[in-house]
Amino acid sequence: MNTREPSKRTFLKAGLALGGAALTSRYAHAQGSAVTFRMSSTLPNDPVNSAHAVWYNRFAANLKSAVGDKVVVNYFPSDQLGKEADMVQQVRLGSVDMMISGTSIWATLMPEMGVLDMGYLFKDNDHCGRALDGKAGTILGGMLAERTNVMALGWGYSLGARNVWTKNPVSTANDLKGVKLRVLPVPNFIATLKYMGAVPTPLPFGEIYTALQTGVVDGFEHDAPTALAGKFYEVAKHCALTQHIYNPQLPCISKRSYERIPKDLQKPFTDAAAEATKYQRTKAAEAEAAAFEKLKSMALTVNTVDRVQLQKMVEKLWGEFATQYPSVKPVVDEIQATRA
Repeated sequence: MNTREPSKRTFLKAGLALGGAALTSRYAHAQGSAVTFRMSSTLPNDPVNSAHAVWYNRFAANLKSAVGDKVVVNYFPSDQLGKEADMVQQVRLGSVDMMISGTSIWATLMPEMGVLDMGYLFKDNDHCGRALDGKAGTILGGMLAERTNVMALGWGYSLGARNVWTKNPVSTANDLKGVKLRVLPVPNFIATLKYMGAVPTPLPFGEIYTALQTGVVDGFEHDAPTALAGKFYEVAKHCALTQHIYNPQLPCISKRSYERIPKDLQKPFTDAAAEATKYQRTKAAEAEAAAFEKLKSMALTVNTVDRVQLQKMVEKLWGEFATQYPSVKPVVDEIQATRA
């Protein structure tokens, strides 16, 4: 009978045959090998004007400081791994380990996440942070984990409010009527812009520039740093300060991938993410102000519009959505309670 001890190769094969991804990870950790992840983003790798890159760069530095090369997260911006709508499925399955995006795209798998997309629900970014650091974030994070097997690593900020950017000037709220605007292909973005009087046109982020050039849309809605990073100001030279949505940015990881991290490194990993979220939030207002200053120097015109009028047009959506999805009513209530 063969009494030789099993080789390392046999040991690893046996672990995998038993579904032992975690076992293999611990073995690799013991041997000093890195656990390597891929993280997707739809935005360009702009360290100043991309909310995603600001978060990732801080996170990567934190992680390096905490665990060295034991856990490495490689960053793939500009849809290099695939379109955002495909990435949510890949992260859910664990085929792609991590992604950072606006929370909006997760509404395609978990409709309740769309509560954060309702126009004028948040007064500003800080209001968004107060709500999501409390009960609202706990509820939504729990739903995300249960429904999609994905862990929220924090609730970051957009780099300012989402405004309307157009090829022709929009000077009043009424001027939005009939204007074709690119929006995210998610229900409450579409509903918000409809209630504002515009004609929402759902398109992937990567098609915005061409759609503006070819006249498929008259404009789009986004924050100023993204408009700058994407060079959309080259074809849409007017901005109306509608400030209609402050949608949070969500870095997340597949539960399958998280379980590959050795137990003793899991807390340093989540701590690195939490600090990156705090840091990213501090950069939002600064990034927005700097982006507007630069855009104005390149002949962008900026108009103030009546936000109170627009909010009154959109508010009915809040009740409609809470009626459709009763489980989000506590989220809406918490957001309203933290408004002051």
